[in-house]
Amino acid sequence: MNSSVNKTVIFPGLFIMIGLIFLGIFLKSSVVAFKSYDRVVSVKGLAEMEVNANKVIWPVVFKEIGNDLQQLYSTINKNNQIIIEFLKSKGLSSDEISISAPYIIDMNADRYQSQPARYRYNITSVITVTSEKVDLVMGIISEQSELLKKGVALVAGDYQYQTQFMYTNLNDIKPVMIEEATKNARAAAEKFAIDSNSKLGKIRRASQGQFSISDRDANTPNIKIVRVVSSIDYFLKD
Repeated sequence: MNSSVNKTVIFPGLFIMIGLIFLGIFLKSSVVAFKSYDRVVSVKGLAEMEVNANKVIWPVVFKEIGNDLQQLYSTINKNNQIIIEFLKSKGLSSDEISISAPYIIDMNADRYQSQPARYRYNITSVITVTSEKVDLVMGIISEQSELLKKGVALVAGDYQYQTQFMYTNLNDIKPVMIEEATKNARAAAEKFAIDSNSKLGKIRRASQGQFSISDRDANTPNIKIVRVVSSIDYFLKD
């Protein structure tokens, strides 16, 4: 009788004890695994690429001053045609050339003018070249002095009318640059893991970062530097 009672009490207690042991082991491994998620290294990977601009916007600017407005308009129209013929003779098409309405300043209407100006009207005319023939346009820019022989003097150095060189094929090089930035980030993370006697785990979080395009230097605005920095968090493990 006592033997059967003892068995009834011992066996359930034994099973409970074994269950508690396994539960403790499981909880311990879970805590260790959870703590390992706190071991993270954050690194950045840089990728840079030098590219040539594939689009150019060149404002061709000249000014005329005088007192006879009708005569000034006639001169501007004549000079516009001379410039357009010059540009086309160099290999540009009509679709790449556009003429803006002339900008007129009446010097006598300037309230800050203390004395009447010698020339009443100052007119600015802008012909804009927009082309993907970057090398061709650069060559034309270097030859623009030929217009002086035809009586047209272009304005240079005006901050409002700067030649712009652009790179528009960013989507073509994005995958390669992101791959390079990721490799550089992983190399930095692996070095950190080695120095801390750890092993590099999976990626916890990754941020591509923004692409930036800038001139390589002030003297060659047609050559661009494309840059991206990726931020990546890796898990560390023993």
